[in-house]
Amino acid sequence: MAVFQPTGQKRLTNVAVVRMKKGGKRFEIACYPNKVLSWRNKVETDIDEVLQTHTVFTNVSKGEVAKSDILKKAFSNDNQPEICLQILAKGELQVSEKERHAQLESMFRDIATTVADKCVNPDTNRPYTVTLIEGAMKDLHFSVKPTKSTKQQALEVIKQLTETETIKIQKAFMRLKITVPAKDGKKVREKIRKIAKKIESDDFDGDLEMVILVDPGCFREIDELVRHDTKGKGQLEVISLKDVEEGDEMM
Repeated sequence: MAVFQPTGQKRLTNVAVVRMKKGGKRFEIACYPNKVLSWRNKVETDIDEVLQTHTVFTNVSKGEVAKSDILKKAFSNDNQPEICLQILAKGELQVSEKERHAQLESMFRDIATTVADKCVNPDTNRPYTVTLIEGAMKDLHFSVKPTKSTKQQALEVIKQLTETETIKIQKAFMRLKITVPAKDGKKVREKIRKIAKKIESDDFDGDLEMVILVDPGCFREIDELVRHDTKGKGQLEVISLKDVEEGDEMM
């Protein structure tokens, strides 16, 4: 005698569930393990590598698929792929305590790695080790937020470390070379001097040529300045993304 699976049920195994409550109802989507945070952190960009199925459930473990009228009432439409993206972005990832702890530890390490990659000790211009940054984060009692990207949280850590002076830290500077036609040189030179953290060379024999160190956050401002004030005739070249001395900073 043939056994049929009831209509509206879809069984899945080895699933990471993301859950959202909306309109008084619970909705769930079935994802591949370890892919949800990668998607939210923009590491994974292929949605088919994240979702096991573009289907909205009321209960993944029981394989109960959400009915069209319930979706329309809660989301104002029954477009399942679109609703899946909403739940993936804003829903709560259901994981065991052991999995949650492992994920938080991994994110903590990723945040520390990003900070170590972007920053230096201003006294020596050397990068800090990831282990040292992790220790400083623990001194701050920094708490990882699973729903925020590691890049956003790394910026928060840099800000907190700077404000509390837990360790001496600053973002590593970019080294840029600027070449500007002679007729625009004086005007551009004055503006660049106000932005640059350090001027390594300043040659104004004919055309203006400058090599400067700047905060990475100022790159767009300088790029727009050079293009606008020279009507596109000036040149901006990135010599190095990070000006650092070789070797890690040790304690």
